[in-house]
Amino acid sequence: MLLTDFDYELPQELIAQEGTASREKSRLMVLEKDGSFTHHLFEDLISYLHSGDLVIVNDARVAKARLLGRKETGGKIDCLLIPQKLNSAIREVYLRPSNVKVGTRLLFVETFPGKETVTRAKVLERIGGSKFKLEFEDLSVIDRLGQLPIPPYIKKRLPDPERYQTIFSKKEGSLAAPTAGLHFTEDLIHTLKTLGVEFAHITLHIGIGTFAPIRTENVEAWTMHAECYELTQENGDKINRAIEQKRRIFAVGTTTVRTLETITQNNKVTAGEGWTNIFIYPGYSFKFPYAGMLTNFHLPQSTLLLLGSAFAGKEKIFSAYREAIEKKYRFFSLGDAMLILK
Repeated sequence: MLLTDFDYELPQELIAQEGTASREKSRLMVLEKDGSFTHHLFEDLISYLHSGDLVIVNDARVAKARLLGRKETGGKIDCLLIPQKLNSAIREVYLRPSNVKVGTRLLFVETFPGKETVTRAKVLERIGGSKFKLEFEDLSVIDRLGQLPIPPYIKKRLPDPERYQTIFSKKEGSLAAPTAGLHFTEDLIHTLKTLGVEFAHITLHIGIGTFAPIRTENVEAWTMHAECYELTQENGDKINRAIEQKRRIFAVGTTTVRTLETITQNNKVTAGEGWTNIFIYPGYSFKFPYAGMLTNFHLPQSTLLLLGSAFAGKEKIFSAYREAIEKKYRFFSLGDAMLILK
């Protein structure tokens, strides 16, 4: 299966640079089982969800993992910290540019009225590529200067960083937002719960590989990056109960689907923590009994687009994408949504 089979041309002006003023006012395309589609606002989701349905969301929160600094010699440096559970001064990071020598000292500067404070970090080891190991003299600089790692195709500064967090976000450690969840509001969730819709939470901390392009000509040759997941027993029980009762279950986002496919065996999910590098592309046999998936419109040749193509069928997905481009839907992280019905 060739990667080029999953390419498409997208006008630059359709790449969303900011979210809609009200999250639930983003557009929603519904892709029906027969491949037809209808057009709505996201708040119209209440017409598609019913009493007894279960909606599973990813509650990962984006970490302030980006530090902008300079080398002691003066060159600018962009540092992306890889989230970890240990509160250690030694951290694994991605550096850009990556031509940094071991032993180099990096400077992170805080400016106050009348003075500057400099925090240093030493490059201890080059792990490979742009991945390094640093030792910080003061870890608290991350809390003070850390920024959200906004995707590189978003050129406009976000006036409110919370716009790149879902309202479900609780567990910090992700390098990107689970963007299908960005369309929900407290009011919409309250309305859905009033209708009898139930929610369950899983956690998948999205890694830097989300932004990494597939670099193999053949799709099957690509190795997916590993990401950390967690499912609590309470939420696991809630999901298994819905499966046993044959209720409709909807996954919010490709990250939720990847987690469910990792933890599902014999029509049952298993609670716990772990790592997954599952790579889902057309031909994959899904194990979890989905009624549908909510997702955004994804980059050409991306692992996310391949997962969507596996979920709905490549022809249906590409037909929907052509329709979305014609109707000028907004694409990627801060863009519009699609509900794929199974």
